[in-house]
Amino acid sequence: MPAEFTPPHTYRTCRRNAVCWVASHARRHGWLIATMLLGALGNAGLAAVVPMIIGKAFNAVLAHPPRVSYLAVAAGLIVVSQVVRGALQLGRNFSAEVMAQRLERDIRDELYIALLGKSMTFHNLQPVGDTMARATNDVREVNLMFSPGINLVVGSAAFLLMPILFAPRYHPALIATPLGFLVGYALLLAQYLHELSPISDRVRAAFGQMNTRLAEALDGIETVKGAVQESGEAGRFASHAREFRDAYVRQGNVEARFLPLLLMGVANATGLGHALYLFHRGALSVGDVVAYFGLLQLFGFPTFVSLFAYSQVALGLAGARRILELINRETPLDQNLAGYAAPMRGAVAFEGVAFAYAGGKPVLEDIAFAVEAGMRVAVVGQTGAGKTTLVKLINRTYDVTRGAVRVDGVDVRDWSLEALRQQIAIIEQDIFLFSRTVAENIAFGKPDATREEIVAAAKMAQAHDFIMGFKDGYNTILGERGVNLSGGQRQRLALARAFLADPRILVLDDATSAIDSETEDKIQQAIFTASRGRTTFLITHRLSQIRWADLIIVLRRGRIAAMGTHEELLERSEAYRRIFRE
Repeated sequence: MPAEFTPPHTYRTCRRNAVCWVASHARRHGWLIATMLLGALGNAGLAAVVPMIIGKAFNAVLAHPPRVSYLAVAAGLIVVSQVVRGALQLGRNFSAEVMAQRLERDIRDELYIALLGKSMTFHNLQPVGDTMARATNDVREVNLMFSPGINLVVGSAAFLLMPILFAPRYHPALIATPLGFLVGYALLLAQYLHELSPISDRVRAAFGQMNTRLAEALDGIETVKGAVQESGEAGRFASHAREFRDAYVRQGNVEARFLPLLLMGVANATGLGHALYLFHRGALSVGDVVAYFGLLQLFGFPTFVSLFAYSQVALGLAGARRILELINRETPLDQNLAGYAAPMRGAVAFEGVAFAYAGGKPVLEDIAFAVEAGMRVAVVGQTGAGKTTLVKLINRTYDVTRGAVRVDGVDVRDWSLEALRQQIAIIEQDIFLFSRTVAENIAFGKPDATREEIVAAAKMAQAHDFIMGFKDGYNTILGERGVNLSGGQRQRLALARAFLADPRILVLDDATSAIDSETEDKIQQAIFTASRGRTTFLITHRLSQIRWADLIIVLRRGRIAAMGTHEELLERSEAYRRIFRE
């Protein structure tokens, strides 16, 4: 499947459906599965030993003369068998829990890597809250599906087999009730799972919707409070919480109608009646009746535990389907590992380019121009003209709908995506900083940079002075998204990050909008110096920056309205003059 990022040394998983996908993760832990199965069979087998020993004890006491000494032997056998049973059960539970935790880890890794490989179109359309719900709670449900879910399912299946295996040793006809119960149990369970599956999907979907609402409200908390809409947001969240609750109530209604509980009662009554009939005919002893009825009681564990275990399995599969749907969501961009990867000069050409977001109207149409390496290009236009979209086609944040964007004469789609993006830096107005040190944020695009290189880049971006004003200087931990910095400080750190990466193409998308006029003069000089020898695209309305561009491109409603130098456009472009009048 195409992806923008493919990590090395990953194992392949089956992605046809949720069951195949989960199984492909589980089969990597074969020895844990074997231990779980062995423990389940041993546990059930030794549980069946107890009623058979008790049956023999009854026969020994009722014998003429009574063999009371056998009671001590029976007690010893029960103690030994149950100690061994406890050890096997511990091994089964331990194996299931280890496997569940490993699967949760592996699935989280696979999902995170898949999300890193998705295009910006995917991330723009996919709600963050729903993604977080899938990456946390849905992954956790897959864990719980194995332990205790599948662990209990395997254990209960072993218990279902014991009466069928051991009942005929008392009388061949006694297999009828266990077989009848097993057939009825399988049919009722299939009906139960068929009814439960869509409801489990709805439970997980409702949780994702509720989480999306929560994430949106918290991310936009300043807007919510500024508009005094706390009550309205609380009401919307409560509506989604009710949907989540109602989905869980529907699941509870299905679980309340779990018919195997009734079937077990019928099986116990039928089996005991059958055994007593054979006893009166002299075909069974009292001890045989007791042992047989004890074997029927083994159906109690799978019947009662199935109510919980299969619900957990259904929720786990619903979570797996949601995770897999996210992983399998197609993205049009490909990392293109074998693509062109030479050092970049920086020549850029747009050839009849058109672009539209998925299912939307064209944002750009008939865009054609050529830029030589090292030129400074200003892109201007009214809000919504498509300026930011245009520059993001260069590094393949988005792919063109029609036409071609070429860098150094090579279609960007033929470049290795890593090589292409490593040599292009984009600084936007909305700066994202990580909750890491100042130095780590500056060196984000060049993790192996020395402290001297980081300081030099900060000085070039006029950021060194305010950084040294922090208590810990370059080791200061920034808050989430750089919340403890001013807008101008965030933008200067972003400039330092770009300068350190030393790109061949530099894109400044209104990157000095939050910088005061005193600092702007210093930044202007830094940008002018940094742009020497590299192709620079400027998206700005600041006349001081536009003037020193070698080429100015005027966009209007997604089309090029005019191109030229500042003086040329003032003379012959009404659209260019209108920008400065407004």
